[in-house]
Amino acid sequence: MSYETILYHVSDGIAEIRLNRPQRLNAVTQQLYDELNDALNRAEADGDARVVLITGEGRAFCVGADLKAHKAGRTAFDRRQYLKGEQDVCHRLLHMKTPVIAAVNGYALGAGAEIAIASDFMLMAESAQIGLPEISIGNFLGGGVTWLLPRLVGLAKARELVFLGERIKGDEAVRIGLANRVFADEGFLDAARAFALKVASKAPFSMQLAKEQLNLSAERTLDACLTAELEGMMFVGTTKDWQEGVDAFAEKRAPVFKGE
Repeated sequence: MSYETILYHVSDGIAEIRLNRPQRLNAVTQQLYDELNDALNRAEADGDARVVLITGEGRAFCVGADLKAHKAGRTAFDRRQYLKGEQDVCHRLLHMKTPVIAAVNGYALGAGAEIAIASDFMLMAESAQIGLPEISIGNFLGGGVTWLLPRLVGLAKARELVFLGERIKGDEAVRIGLANRVFADEGFLDAARAFALKVASKAPFSMQLAKEQLNLSAERTLDACLTAELEGMMFVGTTKDWQEGVDAFAEKRAPVFKGE
């Protein structure tokens, strides 16, 4: 599939997806959601893609809905399909086996913030800002953020971010547990790629299991988690990557995992 609203490229184990509507600060449209969903499916099916890196072309990550694209005459069904587009993207981010990194290079607002929050890692440029302004403009939240945000920052801080809709910068986002790292504006994407390479070097099956179990942990009992961990340990022990990890440790070298 050729894309008009995103750029897609795989190199060094990184499937890089750039939201590519810089003239609209990468504001989302139905087409962008459709193409992003397709690219995520494509990355997960690609054995060469060990990690997904999502960023924005130009000076923003994504400023949310493109209000100019919401033309009069849309039916209720059209509007619901558009809104469901974000739900589908964020659900995909949370459930895909491949780990996902959001590299927030500028404004991440509304749906843009929700896409970043649904990713496994959030990296922010020093000058980047993230915010959830929906309540302030009479709109509502999407992308599973009402489930995710309290788990990341706690209920009190989640209320503050949602009710007030204030933008915060990278240092504050890291302090409250919303983001993982802040990098300087200059060379930000290079730093994000270096982080992605570290993730890409890990054992794929082990990473997939860890993502699944961590995401489900809040809904499971301790006994259920222990059982799932036992099954996971037994499974990875049957893989070639497990043996590679053992051999690499004994030989005092870095392991080279192949997802086998």
